[in-house]
Amino acid sequence: MSGFQGRRIAVIGAGPMGLMVALEFLKKGAAVDIYEYDDRIGGMSATFDFDGLAIERYYHFICGPDQPMFDLLSELGLSDRLRWVETKMGYYFNGRLFPWGTPQALLSFPGLDLVTKLRYAAMVMRTKGVSDWRELDRVNVIDWLKRWLGEKGYNSLWKSLFELKFHEYTNSISAAWLGTRIKRVGLSRKNIFKELLGYLEGGSDVLLQAMDDKIKKLGGRIFLKAPVQQIVAASSGKISGIVVNGEHKDYDTVVSTVPIQYIPRLAPQLPEKFRKQIDSIANIGVACVILKLKHRITENFWVNINDPNIGIPGVIEYSNLNPVGGVHILYAPFYMPTSHAKYRQPDQDFISETTAYLKRLNPQYSSEWILSSRVSRYEFAQTVCPPGFYDMLPSMKTPLAGLWMADTAYYYPEDRSISESVRMAKVLVDAICRDSAS
Repeated sequence: MSGFQGRRIAVIGAGPMGLMVALEFLKKGAAVDIYEYDDRIGGMSATFDFDGLAIERYYHFICGPDQPMFDLLSELGLSDRLRWVETKMGYYFNGRLFPWGTPQALLSFPGLDLVTKLRYAAMVMRTKGVSDWRELDRVNVIDWLKRWLGEKGYNSLWKSLFELKFHEYTNSISAAWLGTRIKRVGLSRKNIFKELLGYLEGGSDVLLQAMDDKIKKLGGRIFLKAPVQQIVAASSGKISGIVVNGEHKDYDTVVSTVPIQYIPRLAPQLPEKFRKQIDSIANIGVACVILKLKHRITENFWVNINDPNIGIPGVIEYSNLNPVGGVHILYAPFYMPTSHAKYRQPDQDFISETTAYLKRLNPQYSSEWILSSRVSRYEFAQTVCPPGFYDMLPSMKTPLAGLWMADTAYYYPEDRSISESVRMAKVLVDAICRDSAS
């Protein structure tokens, strides 16, 4: 406690990681202020008013291995808000929707021969048992998949998904990145026949507001619509504070939880070598269509898509997990680098393209089913994680004394989730504490 009692800490970003960093330091006796560019807390988990329905801008779900989330819910007295649902998964392949995610579905899937199906099952079982991802970190994911499934198996199951998500980066992804995703969902099962996913009754906002309340109860402050314009360092290279709305504010430590790509601009005194490390980390953006519908399109929570006539890798029918407000919510993410010309097209173009696809997924679909539509965009939706990504990541401790940083890239190889945000916040705070004690 004594090492942080009275220490002034600024946290940049009020997403789940930033909020958790603040909570951890407040419990250690520090004085903590959070600065958020947006008009609300939550980052990618923030809620918006979807014509009378409070819903997340981007879909979120909870899996069985998400222990950091469970621990936080217990700490905040929210464990009773966690709900588990037996969900279904589909695979739309060459013009037909097939069930997916069970042994029966795998055996009946027409896109693979029997030997490849058995090899796919063996790959999933092997991956669920991996605990150290260092070996797969150095393996190209396409090479890894082809070794397990062969060329045809890769083309049937994965080729389209990777190309529609990573575009020109498709051939530069680590096998560890995919392996953790297979493991997380694979371990979130009631048994081999039933998938079990979770959600919070009331949505992510229930957790965010509880974190907000506890931060303020412990004396922390959250400033919204308060973008940090500069991180200030003395000539000695020690952080002295930040500039917000043209005003200098003194802090001993600054912890950034926003995309690290912002840091070189905010902290111009960073050495060129460190700046280049940050610049080497690429990201994929997303334009995510959200539809409020009268009827559901399928019975599945998640549908992967591999069809030459459909330009998205899948759709997520969130209301098949969380039955919100008597309506049906569908997310359709269009992933692409923000340099892609399509990223700048009007929202309505993304909406029109999505609704054109729905007729393929469900021939009974009619435009009259649409109650509302919206598009959310984010430039840093997915970090590009090539083989050897562990070694590419810059240190969370920057060369400027007192400045630390982490974003979703540091979850690697784990998937993006609120649970990972909570875990990473604790890792970051522990690293700062160890450094302070040394």
